Amino acid sequence: MTGPRPAPAGTPVVEILAPEDPRVPGAEDCVTGELIAARARAHPERVYAVFEDGTEWTYGEVHDDARATAAALHRLGVRQDDTVLCWLPNGRDALRIWFGVNLLGAVHVPVNTAYRGGLLEHVLDGSGARVLIAHAALTERLEHTGGGRLDTVVVLGGAPGKALPGSPRVVGPEALRAAPEEFVPPPRPVAPWDTMAVIYTSGTTGPSKGVLVSYVHHYSTVTALLDEDITEHDRYLLNLPLCHGGGTEVAYCMLLFGGSAVVVDSFRTAEFWDVVRRHRVTMCTLLGAMTDFLLGVAPAPGDRDHPLRTACVIPLNRQALDFGRRFGVGVYTGFNMSETPAPIVSALDPERPGSCGRPRPGVQCRVVDEHGVDVPDGTVGELVLRADRPWSMFHGYHGMPEATAAAWRHGWFRTGDAVLREPDGDYFFVDRVKDAIRRRGENVSSAEVESELLGHPAVELAAAVAVPSEHSEDEILAALVLRPGARLDPAELIGHLRPRMAHFMVPRYVRVLPELPVTETGKVRKEVLRAQGVTPDTWDRAAAGIEVTRDRVG
Repeated sequence: MTGPRPAPAGTPVVEILAPEDPRVPGAEDCVTGELIAARARAHPERVYAVFEDGTEWTYGEVHDDARATAAALHRLGVRQDDTVLCWLPNGRDALRIWFGVNLLGAVHVPVNTAYRGGLLEHVLDGSGARVLIAHAALTERLEHTGGGRLDTVVVLGGAPGKALPGSPRVVGPEALRAAPEEFVPPPRPVAPWDTMAVIYTSGTTGPSKGVLVSYVHHYSTVTALLDEDITEHDRYLLNLPLCHGGGTEVAYCMLLFGGSAVVVDSFRTAEFWDVVRRHRVTMCTLLGAMTDFLLGVAPAPGDRDHPLRTACVIPLNRQALDFGRRFGVGVYTGFNMSETPAPIVSALDPERPGSCGRPRPGVQCRVVDEHGVDVPDGTVGELVLRADRPWSMFHGYHGMPEATAAAWRHGWFRTGDAVLREPDGDYFFVDRVKDAIRRRGENVSSAEVESELLGHPAVELAAAVAVPSEHSEDEILAALVLRPGARLDPAELIGHLRPRMAHFMVPRYVRVLPELPVTETGKVRKEVLRAQGVTPDTWDRAAAGIEVTRDRVG
């Protein structure tokens, strides 16, 4: 039997166990292509996905589409272990390309449709991909990058724009058309420990990191976080992007359990309950801010007249508990990162907001100080963890060996998150040890925001920090020092930033200071800026009537 391939350069050395190790699921239990084939054999007529236009996609069609797409990608030069970039909104194309890439034994690299500028260029360069499948509405953003190593760009959803940097071959949707019978399996069977995807994290203290996710990792996350009483009769609402674990985990979960998913482009408050009722949705994942928006809708007699029975809400704020009570939905939560396999999960209907739950079987969690020494219960420290199942955690950051090494200390993964463990065993998220910002479900790198702020001709120094949002999670405050003699119109600054960064990275607040608070070694004391928060002299984009929203694609 073929063993696992050597780890790519820059990944940690990991003990390779024999395939019969009972802790590691077999390929038939976790590899995407194997799951699709098994479902198509067992019940080809069963619906796997329903899309916004009402179109249904059966397991038999999924199997045919995945094989046809794999055959077409092979014709474009994609081979086993290659990385393939997919820059598409949620939908059938995004799913069939993911599945086709994995059938070839290649690595799926989904790209956030909000990316542009330096962040987009970083992903293009870091992925090393030669093939990109992109929506036509996004391709003009490539003009502001170096083009990475791309030699082929497949454009879907319309005609491509201008010539692209690096002069890659640009082809249309016909390049992804082939017959399912043309598919030829990869030379080496896809193994559970192979890399399924590279998920870019949006960064924290520095450049975004591409998390190497194996099939075992994805399987472990889904079975820990999303399999509470799931059956083949369940229908899960997939309203989080397929460039994030929150989206891919739902799609994979339904493959695993033989259920179905309702795939929508994004969460929309006004349409949420209509979608749930019309498509008979039984389960969903919601971000904390989403429950706040849904509670903002005026109560109605039919609030509990729907099929939704459970919702995984992250983070578990007060609004999440109120949502469950008002709409009669069972609520639970957990703690997870792209790097980890859902190590902490709550019971259904927890009573205390802020709780992440307790460590699940198969993982070990500790709360430590800056020296890696355990702190007493009730004391805030950094969460570190490890898992018993081999390959159930990430196996490195793509092309970033130094970052991979720095993430581990004495065999424990350092989450960079400050938590508090209470004597009863519940874990509570407190803050981020790293200078990360969490806005509307997106992790935002303060370093990347600052890089774009410093690109404005009036800005001498910049610091981006999180301040509380009235809708849960964070808003972004930009603290600036201007160049001598310069003046700044905050509204003009926002206009400068909008084409250069994702919508969720654009600061809401702008504060101009004579100087930034710094340490003796010149590092900005962001804790001071966070403590000061929104001061009377801070400009508020929302108060100025400037709204920055996500571009609809497709």
